[in-house]
Amino acid sequence: MSRHWPVRAAAPLVLALLLVSGLAGCRDEPAEPTRIRIATGSPTAVYHAFGQSLAAVLNRELPGVRAEVVVTAASAQNVRLVGSGAAELGFTQADVLPPREPEHPSVLAVARVYDDLLHLVTRAGGPIRTLADLRGHRVSVGADGSGTEITATRLLKVAQLDGSRIRQEHLGLDDSMTALRDGRIDAFFFSGGLPVRGVADLAERTSLRIVDLGEWTESLRRGYGQVYVTRDIPRSMYQAEPVSTVANPNYLIVRADLPTSLVRDVTRLLMERRAELAAAHPAAGRMSPRSAIVTTPLPLHPGAAQWYRAAKP
Repeated sequence: MSRHWPVRAAAPLVLALLLVSGLAGCRDEPAEPTRIRIATGSPTAVYHAFGQSLAAVLNRELPGVRAEVVVTAASAQNVRLVGSGAAELGFTQADVLPPREPEHPSVLAVARVYDDLLHLVTRAGGPIRTLADLRGHRVSVGADGSGTEITATRLLKVAQLDGSRIRQEHLGLDDSMTALRDGRIDAFFFSGGLPVRGVADLAERTSLRIVDLGEWTESLRRGYGQVYVTRDIPRSMYQAEPVSTVANPNYLIVRADLPTSLVRDVTRLLMERRAELAAAHPAAGRMSPRSAIVTTPLPLHPGAAQWYRAAKP
């Protein structure tokens, strides 16, 4: 008997193992999921609630997509993040955008989603009843990089309350609410869709006054463009006296270089799942294909435009 039989007997087994190993190596590796980062805002504000609900829809209905929300200072920072490629989607107020359509945009629109209303919030028993009453008081004008900061700063300028006429703080919504409750500021601005959950929560613990700002809409339109309109805040929102205030449209924006097919699917789900999104926040339920396409001065992404053309809003 040959002393080499173990080698000959093992050869078929070794060959089989090599074939299996080779076949395994030829299989395609699983594709990396497509990441969609949604730049939102404060955890107690509308952008964040809307963004979380949208992320859940995208993750459930788009195979190979991994959507997640990013907490930010809101509009101005969101535009920067999307434009630089640090986020794929984001929410912004229209007045944060350039007044004219950019020649080579890095950011495009998916939809006009709802209107942001500028809230000026103070304690119900305090001395601030009009915008002019802010003079000499401590006021938060919104976080650095937020749409609130831009709108509030413009409003104070047209009302001749800029500069040192008030003591400005730059706080986000959560910090503004805490500072008002603790007496460290006398009022704060915040721009958001109705209702702003944080303001509603604060109203349950503290008697609030929402200051009427409706008379300033025309001054803002003359100074900064036609995006500003007047909208009402009814008593039912915050258990406070009803007022009118300055508002401007809010857009969902997207990186200009995202694939057309992906943005078309995002647009479809944004419109078709409005009832689900509205369950997360009522502002989402105010969208419609007809109003969504009005995104001046920002052009629609080609993928979004394709979906709207097919839908014939």
